[in-house]
Amino acid sequence: MIRAQTSLQPELLPDTNCHDARELTQGGTTASIVLDGKVYTLRITRAGKLILTK
Repeated sequence: MIRAQTSLQPELLPDTNCHDARELTQGGTTASIVLDGKVYTLRITRAGKLILTK
């Protein structure tokens, strides 16, 4: 995935293991991630930080 550089986004090299959190949340603030049958929630806070909870 190649991303365009913006003033708010550092230059990212193409990497299949790099995912944009805003894409994962589809423009919202949360996304569910499953690992070994357990569901985790990725949340973007108002301050722009990421929190991953079980």
